[in-house]
Amino acid sequence: MRTLVIGDIHGGYRALIQLLERLEVEPRDQLIFLGDYVDGWSQSFEVIEELISLSRKRALHKHTAPIFLRGNHDELVLDFLVKGQKNKQWLHHGGTSTVKSYSGKSESEIARHISFLTDELVDFYELDGNGYFHAGFHNLNGPHYEYYKNLPYWDRSLWEMALCIDPNLSKDDSRYPNRLKLYNEIFIGHTPTTRLDSTQPIHAANIWNVDTGAAFTGPLTALCVETKEIWQSDPLPDLYPEEKGRN
Repeated sequence: MRTLVIGDIHGGYRALIQLLERLEVEPRDQLIFLGDYVDGWSQSFEVIEELISLSRKRALHKHTAPIFLRGNHDELVLDFLVKGQKNKQWLHHGGTSTVKSYSGKSESEIARHISFLTDELVDFYELDGNGYFHAGFHNLNGPHYEYYKNLPYWDRSLWEMALCIDPNLSKDDSRYPNRLKLYNEIFIGHTPTTRLDSTQPIHAANIWNVDTGAAFTGPLTALCVETKEIWQSDPLPDLYPEEKGRN
C-alpha cells in the first residue's frame, strides 16, 4: 500500500490522466487529492467528472476510497454553481476558464458536481500521525480548533513559517513552533513551488509542499508519503499549447 498525495490540478484534465497512468495505482493505494481541482486550464468540468468516476470505480471494486480535500478555488466554483456568483477576483484568477468549461452543461451534470463538491470534499485529513491540508492551519492547537473553518484551505501562514525556520533548529528548542509538533509530517498544496523557482515538491521543516505550479508553467505532481518517490505529468503548457492557464 502506498499513500499518494496529488497536488493542485487547476483544470488540467490531460495532466491528471497522464499522472494517474504513470502512477499505476493499485487497489490498496490511498489517494489523497490536495484540492484546487478547477480554475486555470480549460477542462475543469472534465477534472471533476474524472474524480467522481475514480471514486465510484474504486468503491465498485472495493478498492481504497480516495480522499478529496477542499481547496479555496473549489469553494469559489461551488458558489458559482449554486448561487451563480461570479466574483471578479475569482474570474481574474482562473474562474473565467471554469465558467466556460461549465457552459452548456445540463442541470443533472451540474447537480452531480455540486453534490461532489459539497458532500465528498473534506476541509483537512489526518492519517497515521500525518496531516493533509490544501493550505495549512493557524490555530496553535490544530485545525479542529479553528474559529474560521475555511482557514485550512485559505491560510498560507503555516507554509510561510516553515520556510523561515532555521533548518538546524531542534524540535526540542523552545523557539520551535508548537503547531508543527502536532503532526509527524504535513502535506499541503495551495502555494506553487514555482514561486521559489522549483517544479519539484519542496520540503521545509516537517512540511511537504506538493503544488508544483500546474496552474502555471509546472507539472502536476504526486508524492509517495512513505518513500518520497515523485511522479509528474508533463508541464501543463506542453499539454495545453493553445492556452495560457493562469499565466
